[in-house]
Amino acid sequence: MYYTHYVTVHGPHNGILCLECDANIICLWNPSTREFKVLPQSSIQRPPSAADTSFCGLGFGYDSQTDDYKVVRIVGNVFEYHCDGNSYYLETTEQVDLYSLKGNSWKEISDPIIDRGVNVRDTTLLDNYVNGFYYWHATAHDYIILSFDMVNETFSTLPLPEFDGGFEQCNLELLNYNGLLGAIVYPLEGTPKSFDLWVMNGFWTKQFSIESVPRVERPLGFWKNGELFLESSDNELVLFDPSTREFKNLGIHSYKEMQIVAYVESLVSINGRSEHEEHVIRRTAEDEVG
Repeated sequence: MYYTHYVTVHGPHNGILCLECDANIICLWNPSTREFKVLPQSSIQRPPSAADTSFCGLGFGYDSQTDDYKVVRIVGNVFEYHCDGNSYYLETTEQVDLYSLKGNSWKEISDPIIDRGVNVRDTTLLDNYVNGFYYWHATAHDYIILSFDMVNETFSTLPLPEFDGGFEQCNLELLNYNGLLGAIVYPLEGTPKSFDLWVMNGFWTKQFSIESVPRVERPLGFWKNGELFLESSDNELVLFDPSTREFKNLGIHSYKEMQIVAYVESLVSINGRSEHEEHVIRRTAEDEVG
């Protein structure tokens, strides 16, 4: 039986969701077929000098050339150093694990961008997968966007849009916007909030701005006709129409961070087991608070 209070959802791709659960358990799930697969633990060796390891970036995508589903995981190794009797810790992101559904196995990837030292900031809950590439916030000598090519299994970097305020004052959420990489920029604190949408199509351009939206905490993704799902300051799910500036409260309350997933049914097999065989029990937020 798998029981978790908190799950981060990646995808879906062709109807398959990747679930990042407690205790670094990663699962694939097809809700249409009720097929469920817990990924095997990686056997990749960590440096013996590492005092600790942490998983600081995870991406899920589809390799169209080999018809394979892949999970990429960036691992940070923490090394302990002693100086004058005091302990100092240095965190590096030096290792990358890649899982292949076809092979049902993990392998280690070496890449010069990762080897030079990149600190991944995997904080967004939006869909960061666009046209075969998965994207993360990251820092090297400066703030950048790190991308992973699911076909060629290589990393590359992109600059961030040049928005006012910088990361000292603003949040930036990456997302798939109509098949292009998009970025929503909004203030870290305060209400009402304003939202700027930037789109990458060879270079960054500001698509539009939404000014002074009251009683909201953060964006959750776009819906039809440019409507925007938002999480309100009291943890309610609302739909905002920028053209009319009207709010629609959807009557859904969350006691943890919300995610919006646009799901399309699929019969693609993940070579797993049924939810019943795996003793998977799905519980709603109402069950938890009731």
